[in-house]
Amino acid sequence: MVRKLYLACYDITCPRRLRQCLKVLKGYASGRQYSCFECYLSHREREELLATMRELTEGDDAFALLCLQRQRTIHPLGQGVVPLDEAFMWVG
Repeated sequence: MVRKLYLACYDITCPRRLRQCLKVLKGYASGRQYSCFECYLSHREREELLATMRELTEGDDAFALLCLQRQRTIHPLGQGVVPLDEAFMWVG
């Protein structure tokens, strides 16, 4: 089975639908940050996800599923900077 890397992003206006969409996307995602999810999907999984999100979203809601092409080299932008704050722990 061939899987491709996708970036799934949403902006849902209703808290109830937001929870439903979050639950659906967690089932497909391998990683996430806020309302963006990294998903490795087969063609069938992609179609299922799109159909489910079509059913859940309405009105001003937005959902995007972007295919991310693999590149041979990574081109980082910017330079990492060590934080000046004291040590902290993020739980999410």
